Amino acid sequence: MRITLLPGDGIGPEIVEAAVEVLDAAAQKYNMNLEYDRQLIGGAAIDATGHPFPEATVKSAQAADAVLLGAVGGPKWDNVEPTLRPEKALLGIRKALGLYCNLRPIKVSRFVSHLSPLKDERVANADLLIVRELTGGIYFGTHNEAALDENGVETASDIEIYSRPEVERIAKFAFEAAKKRKGKVTSVDKANVLASSRMWRRITAELHDKDYAEVELNNLYVDNCAMQLVLNPGQFDVILTNNIFGDILSDEASVIAGSIGLLPSASLGDGTGMYEPIHGSAPDIAGMGIANPLGTILSAAMMLRYSLNADAAAAAIEEAVERVLAKGYRTPDLAGAGLTKVSTSEMGRLVAEELA
Repeated sequence: MRITLLPGDGIGPEIVEAAVEVLDAAAQKYNMNLEYDRQLIGGAAIDATGHPFPEATVKSAQAADAVLLGAVGGPKWDNVEPTLRPEKALLGIRKALGLYCNLRPIKVSRFVSHLSPLKDERVANADLLIVRELTGGIYFGTHNEAALDENGVETASDIEIYSRPEVERIAKFAFEAAKKRKGKVTSVDKANVLASSRMWRRITAELHDKDYAEVELNNLYVDNCAMQLVLNPGQFDVILTNNIFGDILSDEASVIAGSIGLLPSASLGDGTGMYEPIHGSAPDIAGMGIANPLGTILSAAMMLRYSLNADAAAAAIEEAVERVLAKGYRTPDLAGAGLTKVSTSEMGRLVAEELA
């Protein structure tokens, strides 16, 4: 199984190495042969090659069974040419791999639920999956930069556009995911205002009635969904939504878990999938050995489940993380009274040992 490793910038190299230690332990326990190819992306790639997403990285990612990404970006590259900013690499790899589906599981561990801004009784049963369309919508529509119109008024616009195939494939993914969970999909849109949302809702309903009648389907406007995530996150199973709404809702939902350092994500298409923690590159703590690698480790578990068909190994990693937390080990971002503070590499070692 070939895995392209993209450590990237800031804390990326540290958290990826911790995840690799856990993957190696899983490979030994479950008799898997994992081959790694380390490549450059983001600011590190700019420094070495002059481009945030060099051709060698493209080829490695396309040939791999899966890609594990650390993080990209940092103030060092704030003033480079806009088309060469480190973050451009993220759009580039999504396009190169055809990654149209972003998955963000939000599951609150009982060992860190006290860190959530919500009351314990509200987050106690929170276990949801956000399925976000990733390559369409307003981010990929026509962008008209600010200019003076015929009346001399400065005007700008961005066009939201979706096609039937784009809606069908992401809705299908959400329904299939729900069949393996609690059997409920909440489709989120703004159908009372937007034509694209009305089409989204209609196509989703058609697909449900035709192929997924056993799955419960309901609809929420995005503003109501944002409120319901705070009032009662436990009511959700799978949330299906478009690119821009998913971008906003997934960041809101990430706070529910108490720390973004704990949360993984996956970006999937019809071929190679990419896996990464949801947090940034945190350049202010890079190299200090205090970054939380659990989001990356759990992303590696998602990689085993969705791209490498190793469900048992994935579940074992997730259970090992819970046991390490239960024993009171924490990186500094989660540490508190009565807990044992450990470094980035020590946390990776602890999870690997628990797994073994």
